Amino acid sequence: MTNKLSDIQNMSDTRGIEIQKVGVKDVEVPLSVQRKNADNQIVSAKARLSVSLPHNYKGTHMSRFIEILSDWEDKNLLGIDIRGCLVEMINKLKAQKAEVKFEFKYFIEKTAPVSKMKSLMGYDCSFKGVYKNNGDYRFILGVKVPVTTLCPCSKEISDYGAHNQRAIISANISYDESNIIWLEDLIDMIESCASSPVYPLLKRQDEKFVTEHAYDNPKFVEDVLRDVVLKFRKHDGINWFEVEIESIESIHNHSAWAYQKEDKLSAE
Repeated sequence: MTNKLSDIQNMSDTRGIEIQKVGVKDVEVPLSVQRKNADNQIVSAKARLSVSLPHNYKGTHMSRFIEILSDWEDKNLLGIDIRGCLVEMINKLKAQKAEVKFEFKYFIEKTAPVSKMKSLMGYDCSFKGVYKNNGDYRFILGVKVPVTTLCPCSKEISDYGAHNQRAIISANISYDESNIIWLEDLIDMIESCASSPVYPLLKRQDEKFVTEHAYDNPKFVEDVLRDVVLKFRKHDGINWFEVEIESIESIHNHSAWAYQKEDKLSAE
């Protein structure tokens, strides 16, 4: 006969502190990502799962997070039914709020502008879901897009040439579930706001085109930020967004940086 094991997590705590987020992070999982006009892409992701913890509970049950992920993996729903995963977290852990975030590398086929040679380019992306036990749900799509920026000031004051550099545009958006926004479309939208996109494979004729295109399209980080903000404001499906741009300067030992966050629903 075995003794009943004590459930320490369910014991009471008297310090009166409700923990906003507690859970597990850096859990490696396969993630099924829906692609635009193509079969799903299976990626390697790192997951972070958390719930709120009432002040009177000593701890949460960490193993249940892994159980939920395993259940969803077996159902081949991981990455598709984020809401369902969060609802199960709420129910199994008896929490008021649950959050899950998956970070992964997503690959898109890029075509060089002149030679038309194709190659794969990886983008750092994320899915994040937040659910409350009152039914309130928000899904946030995140992406980091490398681009080229060319300095307008350098172009203006130099007799020839202008300094340019790689910049990273980080964007997180929330949108109406009835109006899905594909990663491919979000990346295209962001890239169009830079001096030039970047490519994994360029032949000489492509390099000439990209260099001249950037020179004809100089932009400060402020210019890029404002152009991205305008596109997001005009997009009917996007209801919340935040954008951050870091230009890794080629003639300075620091980066230029800009940031903007807007909630279109609260502005109505």
